[in-house]
Amino acid sequence: MEKFFKLKENGTTVGTEITAGLTTFFAMSYIIFVNPAILSLTGMPSQAVFLSTLIAAAIGTLVMGLFANVPYAQAPGMGLNAFFTYTVVFALGFTWQEALAMVFLCGLFNILITVTKIRKMIIRSIPESLQHAISAGIGVFVAYIGIKNSGFLQFTSEPGNIQTINNAPFDATASYSDGISSVVTGGGIVPALVNFTSPGSLLALIGLIITVILLVKNVRGAILIGIIVTTIIGIPMGVVDVSVISNPANSLGSAFTELGTTFGAAFGSEGMISLFSSASRLPLVIMTIFAFSLSDVFDTIGTFIGTGRKTGIFTKEDEEALDNSTGFKTKMDKALFADAIATSVGAIFGTSNTTTFVESAAGIGAGGRTGLTSVVVAVLFLLTSLFSPLVALVPAQATSASLILVGVMMMSSFLEIKWDNLEEAIPAFFASIFMGLSYSISYGIAAGFIFYVIVKVVKGKSKDIHPVLWVSTLLFVLNFLIMAFI
Repeated sequence: MEKFFKLKENGTTVGTEITAGLTTFFAMSYIIFVNPAILSLTGMPSQAVFLSTLIAAAIGTLVMGLFANVPYAQAPGMGLNAFFTYTVVFALGFTWQEALAMVFLCGLFNILITVTKIRKMIIRSIPESLQHAISAGIGVFVAYIGIKNSGFLQFTSEPGNIQTINNAPFDATASYSDGISSVVTGGGIVPALVNFTSPGSLLALIGLIITVILLVKNVRGAILIGIIVTTIIGIPMGVVDVSVISNPANSLGSAFTELGTTFGAAFGSEGMISLFSSASRLPLVIMTIFAFSLSDVFDTIGTFIGTGRKTGIFTKEDEEALDNSTGFKTKMDKALFADAIATSVGAIFGTSNTTTFVESAAGIGAGGRTGLTSVVVAVLFLLTSLFSPLVALVPAQATSASLILVGVMMMSSFLEIKWDNLEEAIPAFFASIFMGLSYSISYGIAAGFIFYVIVKVVKGKSKDIHPVLWVSTLLFVLNFLIMAFI
């Protein structure tokens, strides 16, 4: 194990890697239950999505660990699953089988641009100041996820700012007999701190204080201990639902029965064949695949740059080798390929884009430095199929502290940015802060790219803009225009 993962060379131990794997798993375990809840709205069987989520996450993460030897975990991405459901199926009218076919093709496209070095060229085209901004922005994003999951915030919106309810125009006189599944409100929404009267927000606050104390005291495995202790405290507080242990709906047998519905559905008559049956839809299909790919690619690139540079997981030699390496000689080569194939694998089993999770930062913050961390996460995903009720015991409030504090650690990258130089500060601001406010790594990167180009052009330094950055920025703008008129 020492020889395969090169633990000493990477300054880590088996114990540290296992702790990191457990930490990453618990920080991202919410996707196991959230993904089926979102995708099942399209008509996909919930238990089938549950199992395909586990399989896609386990395979993708295992390849990341064994092939690339880096501590990153993969799973169907948040945001990408919402795009799958609310935009591709609900707004554009594709069936879920057709949407899976597009996800599969998106994976093939990602593999192509990885093998042909296009993806690596994109990474190399990003200026160092923007790389630091992306790193710090990942910290902002991760911390915001933690704050949101903790229940520390409440949002107020006046009726005039509500745009849609259940994906239909808002009507103040309407009643919703089947309940409300989604509400979209405009910029008039106002955030505020909660009064800490609910057990959930109180538990998250307790967990945050406990984890802060453990970290400041340099306790080994502080983040994981904080998650476990907070979960235990949540039982008498009524936040942890112990009844999930006996829920028959979580049985492995029912999940495998339903998996037959989604497995291979992307290639059937209602999937790939139906998708290309009408030439009139071809431009829309291509643009939708492009939108899937753009978000997937830049989410992953942002996560690698944001966490790998800061921790040394990807060394300077790794980054320099991107220009000259062929095949899969560097960690970055292998990690990008592992991420690319995971999306197509997930689509085969029946789930939306599988991508590298930003919550991997929690395990990296706990000391994870090699693929052993990823292997631990992959094994836990597989075991979850047998013990899913136990994972369901861990509430979002128990993992929120780990995300907040990992975000705090990552924000030190802001020190590398020259904030007194507007030419550098403006793109860095939009890349980092917008990442959290828009709740999207790729949109934050898009904002940073766009303003970097604007600033350089205005300053008469267009030659400083890498050709790949020009193309990436134009594609982002095109994507926003297409989404505006869909």
